Amino acid sequence: MRPKRICFEGHFSDELSGTIHRAEDARGGILMAHCFTCSSDLAVNVRIAKHLVDRGYHVLRFDFTGLGRSGGDFRDTTFVSNVGDLVKAAQWMIDEGLGPTGMFGHSLGGAASLIAAGKVRTVKSLVMLGAPGTADHLLDHIATDDLESIERDGCHEVELAGRRFPISKEFLDDLTAYEHGEATSTLGLSLAIIHSPDDRTVPISEGERLFAAARQPKAFFPLLGADHLVTDPAHARRVAGYAADWYDMTGAGDFGS
Repeated sequence: MRPKRICFEGHFSDELSGTIHRAEDARGGILMAHCFTCSSDLAVNVRIAKHLVDRGYHVLRFDFTGLGRSGGDFRDTTFVSNVGDLVKAAQWMIDEGLGPTGMFGHSLGGAASLIAAGKVRTVKSLVMLGAPGTADHLLDHIATDDLESIERDGCHEVELAGRRFPISKEFLDDLTAYEHGEATSTLGLSLAIIHSPDDRTVPISEGERLFAAARQPKAFFPLLGADHLVTDPAHARRVAGYAADWYDMTGAGDFGS
């Protein structure tokens, strides 16, 4: 079936935009969370979604508040609002009878998924791609002068990945409030971590930290040769294969059971 644009109300009651991919004879449903300042239309998200559909999973990918096609102002977003957007997206899937039985989060979207997954009753399994061990890892990518401007002015435009985004003090304070080691160790869900040894944005040591904190069942898949955005289609296929295998093994492919 052809992907279809949908919309739902986000954490701040803004209209968020998403794309639902429906699988024939689906065995489960996966909610995807994109990386920080990216969008759900990033090539890796589209490629992974298509491969997961081929493996029998419905997939919802959507844009967080203020990004992509979604409404709202990015400067108002926080880590809490990202988690809230994910919970709202999961509720849309539940209302439509599409799961989610699993979640998939990339980079900071993975960190948000780690918190959100525990709030969604239908989720059985989580996969994190290139995710940081702590949400405030983002601070390592903001220049000291910019951090000082954010502290002084309350909000400041920062260059990230070649584009400028307004980052608020509230957002940074929110990041530092989350203890992901505790969240990982108390998750209570099956967790797979996919991380590249060649990731220059979020080093593999971050994924190793998450893996060390997690309880069984857990798995670590090294994505050899891939960059942080997984720009090579072959690597995206490998990610989708790892994820689908994990969902199959951990109950996310058992719709209705």
